[in-house]
Formats: sequence, structure tokens, C-alpha cells
Amino acid sequence: MPSRRHETLAFLVPRLRRSRDLDSEPAERARVEQWHRSLDRSLPTRAVPGFAKRWDVSVTDLGFPSYVLTPRHRPAHRTLYYVHGGGYMAPIDPFHVRYATRLADAIGARVVLPDYPLAPEHTWRDSHDALVGDLARWAGEPGGAVLAGDSAGGGLALALAVSARERGLAPPTHLALHAPWVDLTTSTPETDAVDAIDPWLFIGKLRAYAGWWAGAPEDLGRPEVSPALADLAGLPPAIMLYGTRDLLHPGCRLLVRRAADAGWDLTAVEEPDLIHVYGLLPFVPEAARAFRQVVALVGGAAR
Repeated sequence: MPSRRHETLAFLVPRLRRSRDLDSEPAERARVEQWHRSLDRSLPTRAVPGFAKRWDVSVTDLGFPSYVLTPRHRPAHRTLYYVHGGGYMAPIDPFHVRYATRLADAIGARVVLPDYPLAPEHTWRDSHDALVGDLARWAGEPGGAVLAGDSAGGGLALALAVSARERGLAPPTHLALHAPWVDLTTSTPETDAVDAIDPWLFIGKLRAYAGWWAGAPEDLGRPEVSPALADLAGLPPAIMLYGTRDLLHPGCRLLVRRAADAGWDLTAVEEPDLIHVYGLLPFVPEAARAFRQVVALVGGAAR
């Protein structure tokens, strides 16, 4: 049974973020493009106490910024390569930085946060190759790289791992995926039914954002866009955490089935009645449990 804190945030978060379905795809596109023109794309660190005293920040130019956060008061034995969520149309959020720095502290890592170009102005083609190459570079450094992400970023993280394997590049040591968006074709028929119980995500926006990121209908099922439909054999050990009050959970279940068929070592944690990316929610006991589960899986790698 969900905790009271979870239920409070399940009520508040969608309202604070003014979540609702789109009126029409053209109107939503215009709204998002106008929003993008007003965005401050600097790294948001206000959710991380003492950030400036604890972390040095540098920027790698991949054709777009990729932030490298190096701890000041402890060694970094490896890299946490964190790919942020937001439906492929929202930038890095303060809570992405908060979660990534907490996890990096727990596993003795630096953080790499790529700020990839957003839809609808951009598609997967504008960043995928650069991200695969950047991930492989960090994966080849001492200690390797843990690859993690949430929501759209979780799906993109998995797509990067698939591409790295296909190209024979250095793989990440582990994957940690929070409610990843892994099937942009929305091929799972249960998705429409879950739309009625998810307080945060909406099926209309899901389909619009998927189309923007793919760029063309024929690209929706590509491994780079919908990695649940890819060949999953030979990927690194992974953990995936998701709740069932989440519009993306049918896609997560599809990934579980396909991973089993492929023999991929995927630990799936399904939590009844929890909302989207519950593992990133602040001050929630379910999120604390998820954090421990992730650290237990990835924390035993090179330190």
C-alpha cells in the first residue's frame, strides 16, 4: 500500500506542474516552442544543498552541452552517465541533478549530464550519435560508467546501450532505469486503460511527443527510438523500477518479457499503485527503498 507521503505527492505534483492533456497537437507544438524560447538552459542546481562547495562543473561540447560534475572532497572512481527525462521536450530539472549527485555520492562517481536537444525542434537524429560516442568515451575510462535515466531519459539510456553494443563500443557496466519510456509506438494495448488512472501523464501528449522525437512515423519503431523492440541480448546487467499507476508501465512490462526472451539480466521492480518516476520523489519512503535497490545493484562495480 502506498505511503501517505507518496499519496500526498501523487496529488500535488500533477497540480503543481499543471498537468493536463493537450488540446491539439499543433497548439501543443506552438506552446512548447514558445516555452523553449524563454528557457534558461543553464544547469539547475538549486535542489542540491551546498552544490557549489561540493561539485566542480565543466562543460563538454558535443554539438550541445554535456555537464561534467566532479566531486571536490572525495575521489571519483567511475562515472555516472545520467540521461534526464521530460518527454524529450523538457530540459534538465533540479530534481534530476539532485538525484544524480546523490547516486554518484553513494557509488563513488563523477556525474555526466548531457543536455541533449529537445523536441519538437529536434529529433533523435540530432543527438544520438554524439551521445553514443560520449557514453563510450566515459565507459572506457577507469572504473567504467553506470548508465542511468528516468522516463524518456531512461528509454534514451537503453537506446544508447543498444547502439553501443551494435557498434562494438565500450559498454556501461550497469543500467539503472526509472520508469523508462521504451516503446514510443505505444504498441501495448493496456496503455489506453492506464491513462484513466495516471494522475500525471496523458495519452495525447505521449503520442504527440513520441511523434516529435521520432521525426517520422517510420522511425517510431527503430531501436534508437523504441529500444524495447530492439534485440536485447548481451546488454549489461540492469535494474528497472516502475509503478503501476504510470502510463508507461505497460511498456516496462513489455521490456521485462522481451528481456526474459533474450536472456538479458534485467532486475524489474514493479510497485503497485505508485506513480511515474516514484524513485525520484523527495522525502518518500518508496523512493528511499528504490535508491537502496539501485545502489545494491550498481554499487559493487569498480570503486
